[in-house]
Amino acid sequence: MKEIAVVTGASSGLGREFVRELGAFYPSIQEVWCIGRNIRRLKCLGNTEKRRIKILPLDLTKESDLKTLSQAFKEELSGGKGAIRLLVNAAGSGYYGPFAKDSLNRHQETIRINCEALTGVTYLSLPYLRRGSRILQLASAAAFFPQPDFAVYAASKAYVLSFSRALSLELKAKGISVTAVCPGPVDTPFLKRSRAGKNVPSYKKRTAANPKAVARLALFHSLKGRNLSLYGGSIHALYLGTQLLPQSCFSFAASLLNTEKRHSR
Repeated sequence: MKEIAVVTGASSGLGREFVRELGAFYPSIQEVWCIGRNIRRLKCLGNTEKRRIKILPLDLTKESDLKTLSQAFKEELSGGKGAIRLLVNAAGSGYYGPFAKDSLNRHQETIRINCEALTGVTYLSLPYLRRGSRILQLASAAAFFPQPDFAVYAASKAYVLSFSRALSLELKAKGISVTAVCPGPVDTPFLKRSRAGKNVPSYKKRTAANPKAVARLALFHSLKGRNLSLYGGSIHALYLGTQLLPQSCFSFAASLLNTEKRHSR
């Protein structure tokens, strides 16, 4: 029976780093299914990897593409032919700025990708997970408290964190672990491209973490069966603070920082 990894958002950013790094932590994986919307980048990634890569240029917000993925699982994994050893839901989207100043389509896209697509891929994968399988769900430190000017993104990541924690408890008896990955800002195209990064405060860009390091630590935490992966001392401190103090304190502080940013333009 072959063991595979499934990675969404594999064409860039953290998804790409997970594809590159997972072999060091999961040597038994024989094939990596790389899912993303940019087929050119997926092909470039496939050309650099030594292990077998299956490229799936899918838009997971479309029901038809989810059906395509479901059919691929049935054809290649059902009947004991294979199992998903590792699922990494790394696809994500977000827009920075006041809620009312962005379009409804953009807000809905964030919810579709960050919540609906992640939920759909997780659901379709469950029949092919086995004892010892691992799920990594890309949440964010933004999930810890409501964030003005990042309202929909933070709310969507709060969903991912809550969903991951609940699923972790449901799957524990089956020997399947679920890890919510909650980094702070990460130095990926997400911070740089105009649709997400144009209005991101400069302090977030200056403190952005190395994506390779974030991916490696998350993979290590998944092997240890942890339900939460935090990268860096500041994110650990932030998480602890949100457990001890009202979330409104952190939302207010974020609002002040955003106000200063707008006034400094």
